[in-house]
Amino acid sequence: MILLFVHLVGFALLLGGSIAQFLSGTYRITPAILWGAIIQLVSGLGLAAPLRGGGDHEPDPIKLGVKLLIAVMIFIMVFIPRKREAVNKGHFIGIITLTLVNAAVAVFWR
Repeated sequence: MILLFVHLVGFALLLGGSIAQFLSGTYRITPAILWGAIIQLVSGLGLAAPLRGGGDHEPDPIKLGVKLLIAVMIFIMVFIPRKREAVNKGHFIGIITLTLVNAAVAVFWR
């Protein structure tokens, strides 16, 4: 449960920070966005790792692979330009979109 809470905090940092920057018109990777991406990736791996035992409630491995791929793409999009003064608007739209898609995969893929 604690790991799930940490994962949700990472989601809030990533999405909230990205939307706040987008709405301000200053397209810059902030520490909140960077830490949100790191927390999402690490806690997501932690949430998926114990599920390899083959229980009844184990998520589809393909779903986990898709979520990992999206999380790594988000991390790369956040980590590489983190020291730039600004990135373009489309870059932020991509980060926000991928974050929402990853959340949608988690919620709607059964």
